[in-house]
Amino acid sequence: MRHPRPQVADGICYGRSDLPLAEEAATCAARLRPLLPEGAPVFSSPLARCRHLAEALHPAPIFDERLREADFGHWEMQPWDAIDRAALDAWAADPLHYAGHGGESVAQLQARAVECARAIAACHEEAVLVVHAGIMKVLAGALAGIPAPEWFGFSFAYGTTSLIEDGRLVWQNR
Repeated sequence: MRHPRPQVADGICYGRSDLPLAEEAATCAARLRPLLPEGAPVFSSPLARCRHLAEALHPAPIFDERLREADFGHWEMQPWDAIDRAALDAWAADPLHYAGHGGESVAQLQARAVECARAIAACHEEAVLVVHAGIMKVLAGALAGIPAPEWFGFSFAYGTTSLIEDGRLVWQNR
């Protein structure tokens, strides 16, 4: 599931930044809890926007650094329209491997997220992940076998849950 809306202005590039929530995690948790497998462990990014929701969903969530959002390097917390156009074009030309911003590439993000998800799946038949849109996209792509150009366009709304089961994206944004 994706965390609730963070407290950040529209048009700002953010990933690894630890932002507070703009809405109550408990309200979001109450809405989502009926959609979750009963008794399943909850794994979460340690960033506050995920951590607060995970804590509202489960008495003992497990926080894993591999579930953090992408590191956008020196683009982090900059307005998108203030980022050098040539750099954005270079990113658009190779979105999977570009890391010219000094952060990590989407391929690096995917590698760590998939490693984490596979480790969780090896120990738990069902699990809940409280994560970020970037993590959701790369996991949906890798775990459901969807090619990169297709999952780049996925949109996961704030405070919603999606289901990946038996290697397919069953539903999203509930």
